Amino acid sequence: MSSQDPQSAAEPSRREDDEPAWLTSSVAGFGLASFLSDLGHEAATAALPALLLAIGGAPAALGVIEGVADGLSSFAKLAGGWLSDVPRRRRPIAVGGYLVTGLSTGAFALATTWPHVQVARSIGWMARGLRGPARDAMLADAVPASARGRAFGFHRAMDSAGAAIGPAVSAALITRVPVREIFGWTLVPGVLSAVAFAVLVRRDESAGAQHPQRFWSSVAALPLRFRRFLASAFLFGLGDFARTLLILRAAELLAPSLGAPAANAAAISMYVGHNVLYSTASYPVGWIADRVAPQRLLVLGYLLGGITGLLAAFATASWWTLCGLFAVAGLTLAFEDTLEGALTAREVPAGLLGTGYGVLATANGIGDLLSSVLVGVLWSTVGATTAFGVAGGLCFAGAAVLARLR
Repeated sequence: MSSQDPQSAAEPSRREDDEPAWLTSSVAGFGLASFLSDLGHEAATAALPALLLAIGGAPAALGVIEGVADGLSSFAKLAGGWLSDVPRRRRPIAVGGYLVTGLSTGAFALATTWPHVQVARSIGWMARGLRGPARDAMLADAVPASARGRAFGFHRAMDSAGAAIGPAVSAALITRVPVREIFGWTLVPGVLSAVAFAVLVRRDESAGAQHPQRFWSSVAALPLRFRRFLASAFLFGLGDFARTLLILRAAELLAPSLGAPAANAAAISMYVGHNVLYSTASYPVGWIADRVAPQRLLVLGYLLGGITGLLAAFATASWWTLCGLFAVAGLTLAFEDTLEGALTAREVPAGLLGTGYGVLATANGIGDLLSSVLVGVLWSTVGATTAFGVAGGLCFAGAAVLARLR
């Protein structure tokens, strides 16, 4: 990756104390909207394995649900990125995406078979995919170039704080109320996330194109170095499976000793710890990335992804082993989500920033589709050790490609 941000190069050097404030009401709005959205849909995600077990879904069904939804989300991100190269489109795309995502997770309460879950998940994840590039482009333009690592780290911290509280709510409720009631509750934070974004985030007045290039022309215009980075991100994504598969892995290992309900609650509690660590680490990772080469930090994050796969492959019913697995998985996301966003803002010109985020998200999403389906199918046919071991190897390969990028 390049060591010089083309946008920041033209800015006069200044001491950090003299930089414009970056934690504005708009940046807080980005964080609050993501906090509320993740609170709702992560509560639903944590309870999803229990719902699938109740209606007869196997690990393969969960892998297909997550993989297909991630794949559809990927194509939505590609389209959403191109559309958001026009700044005036970004705000309505983001607000609508938050609203539809919240409504779709509430719809899980109506599912009687796993294909019903598939439809609701797919609609919600397509809306989530459309909104992501628009939101990220607005966030990148809302702060000084020298503070983007902190801004993205703060956003990911708020996002993952909601992702920690949501599963905690599920863990508290899953042994007390019918699982379907949890999904109905998720409507509240889901709708409020759209309200928060609409009220707090200012309109985007950046210098993006008012009449963008044709879709494929915009993609072809992305810098070569950025496209090479995408190759490593895609390879890593092939091993970056959905975290619901970790919840299912832990629940299956603990069920013989604890019973199914207690095992589900314990697995969700570990996922809460995963998201707490993800939230806690995201801002420090972004802070460091504003001071050192973010590519090196991202290589470390990709290596942690490989370790996650190996730990899942050889996990036992030991609490220490499983807690360590979820901890490493949480750190992986803190590095990945914070640094990939900051690197994209560094490498892509302002007029193509929406397309850049869309292509990055699509590369990640297609990798997620293939990895989740691959792990789910291999788990059901060959065994968990092989399934997660293959995923870990692909993450290590992505780290190797990124480390060689100059």
